[in-house]
Amino acid sequence: MDVVLAEALSAMVRWLHVIAGVAWIGSSFYFIHLDLSLRSRTGLPSGVKGEAWQVHGGGFYHMLKYVVAPSHLPDELTWFKWEAYTTWLSGFALLVIVYYLGAELFLIDRAVLDLESWQAVAISFGGLLAAWLVYEGLCRSPLGRNDLALALIGYVFLVAFTWGFTHIFNGRGAFIQIGALIGTMMVANVFVVIIPNQKKIVADLLAGREPDPALGAAGKQRSVHNNYLTLPVIFLMISNHYPLFYATSWNWLIVAIVLLLGPIIRHYFNERHAGREGPLWTWAAAAVGVVAIIWLSGQGPRESTGSLPQRPAFAEVTEIVTSRCSMCHADTPVWAGIATAPKDVRLDTPERIRQHARQIDINAVRSHAMPPGNVTEMTAEERVALAAWLAAGAPMQ
Repeated sequence: MDVVLAEALSAMVRWLHVIAGVAWIGSSFYFIHLDLSLRSRTGLPSGVKGEAWQVHGGGFYHMLKYVVAPSHLPDELTWFKWEAYTTWLSGFALLVIVYYLGAELFLIDRAVLDLESWQAVAISFGGLLAAWLVYEGLCRSPLGRNDLALALIGYVFLVAFTWGFTHIFNGRGAFIQIGALIGTMMVANVFVVIIPNQKKIVADLLAGREPDPALGAAGKQRSVHNNYLTLPVIFLMISNHYPLFYATSWNWLIVAIVLLLGPIIRHYFNERHAGREGPLWTWAAAAVGVVAIIWLSGQGPRESTGSLPQRPAFAEVTEIVTSRCSMCHADTPVWAGIATAPKDVRLDTPERIRQHARQIDINAVRSHAMPPGNVTEMTAEERVALAAWLAAGAPMQ
């Protein structure tokens, strides 16, 4: 029953996380588009930066943006914050349910670093806090007044953290960790800067004071950061489905490329939203980046298999797979906490092993995603034997 409850809880929290994430990302993209599409004209109310006319769902909308705030606070004001808070809270809950409670499988790889579960959890949580403090310090330092310099230093900082995580956790855990780190920075921008600054502006209006324009400028800067980080964080959150990205030798470099591709793609659309021609170099750069990612994902795991031996007998392959994989991938898994075979892949009979040869190739040979954290201690020689069997066409003899 505990396993069933854990699976149900994970599914419900994941559902909430996706819904909240869609709402947060959607509103973020919308307001960046709105801000860039504003046009100034004569006759606009005092203090208005620009206007935009929009049509949606059969209705017309007339949008105005004030440089700082209107002279009088309206009776009703909608705050966009709960989407961000709900996304982070549900995401952190998933991190606890899946990765912290299942650290032995999903965070730790003793071939990378021999950790106890509590140590892995402490490093993960401490890493989130430390990274946010570094980012916040950079933004509040004199460097924060130079957007380009801040972006370059921030990029190096994120790549360095990624490289570090891939030398502490297994690949899947490292990718989720850097995704959670970026997500934490993004929601902290909302919680620590954007909303508090908006509340200060509202308080000034209610008190009859002139709001400080620097408050709005700081909030806008953090909002732009979130806009450019959105696409990389989505990639990192879905990456656990693709072991050739997270469990190969150049996994940290793949993240480094994604951290470039996301802002490049957003830059193209931001330029279009501003009414300018989207720079075509962004498509060329994105194509080169995608090709590089595909090439890197095919370079195999960190440990080189070398030349392949003679094809093993299928009985030897069956013995390797059943002894290393079937405790989870079976009709009735015997591994604690696993209720059903992950992704419905069963490897407890010769026929099923042959049927899932492609999954074995991706997860155990071309990457070392399986067994997770190598908890069943599959040897390098066994992986080489599987590679030789697969290279021969995965025959059942």
